[in-house]
Amino acid sequence: MFNLFKVKFKLYWPLIKSLQTGLLLLTGITGFVTARCPIFNLYIIAGLLGSLFLSVGGSTILNMVYDRDIDRKMNRTRNRPLATGEISTKEALTLGLVLSFLGIFWAFSLSTLFGWVVLAGLFMDVAIYTIWLKRKTAWSIVWGGISGGMPILAGRALGTGEIDLIGVLLTVSILLWIPTHILTFSMKYFDDYSKAKIPTFPSTYGNHKTRIIIALSSFGAALSIGLGSIALGLSWGYIRLLIVLTIGIIGLSFMSIYKPSERLNFGLFKYASIYMLGSMLIIVFGIL
Repeated sequence: MFNLFKVKFKLYWPLIKSLQTGLLLLTGITGFVTARCPIFNLYIIAGLLGSLFLSVGGSTILNMVYDRDIDRKMNRTRNRPLATGEISTKEALTLGLVLSFLGIFWAFSLSTLFGWVVLAGLFMDVAIYTIWLKRKTAWSIVWGGISGGMPILAGRALGTGEIDLIGVLLTVSILLWIPTHILTFSMKYFDDYSKAKIPTFPSTYGNHKTRIIIALSSFGAALSIGLGSIALGLSWGYIRLLIVLTIGIIGLSFMSIYKPSERLNFGLFKYASIYMLGSMLIIVFGIL
């Protein structure tokens, strides 16, 4: 029995994209901490992280079920369990639906507003981004970005009981950060996306315009997270740390316009995750 569980776990774990899910969980707890509520309430923290893990993991699996034909065509994804047939479509669909339902149910049990925000994120990610728009337009990433911003908005809403300006600013920062992460990725794997016939900004508008969009988006994300941090009352020391991180991402973004290279593009892709991770930790420790 244990060996069977171990085998299944190894197959299921890649379906939830653990690094991506982990970063979204961090944004969720960051949003909660910004409310300056009693953060050491273990029941609430467990509910926040548990419901987000289940709903985000469930939506990711559902996306993989729908995109399994695409994954088979792309070198980067052709070894995923669904693409190889190691996990059946029925099995993955059932798992995705169960996790999503449990996550949403848990979220509503904590707070009605929190539940609606989590449900909205799941619906936009699966129904609007993946099923409706991903194969039709490069602008689908806007909806993917909005859904990616829902965990931090949900965390903030759970702590404050409302959707306020700070919550919106933090959500917008995630929305505008996502193009830096996704568009650099789509340039790196241009051939894969072309083979799968997925419209991307590089294939639709070219690399130069894509780099301009990345730079403007990075600037907007930094501005939003900066304004949110100031509104939260972070001390000057933490604001300075944010400025240092911001100089890095904006500098790399604009440098990629004038001195484009594959190495710089990949560096920007990596730094984008470091920037968001660092920004969230700075806000958390700045509040605590």
